[in-house]
Amino acid sequence: MSAPSLRPAELDESALSRIRDLEARLGGPLVAYEPESPYATLTPEQLEDVRATERELGVRLLAYGS
Repeated sequence: MSAPSLRPAELDESALSRIRDLEARLGGPLVAYEPESPYATLTPEQLEDVRATERELGVRLLAYGS
């Protein structure tokens, strides 16, 4: 099983400004990262199908994106 990895976040000027303000209040640099998930994005119906199968089989399933 692989966990989500991190990559540098792409921020707009508003978000950058908020981070700069926080850096000033904290007195040090911050680095913004965002998760890069290997997991599939499921519709509510697909997610319910996975959950139903988990209940039936007594297991935990992970859906990976392709």
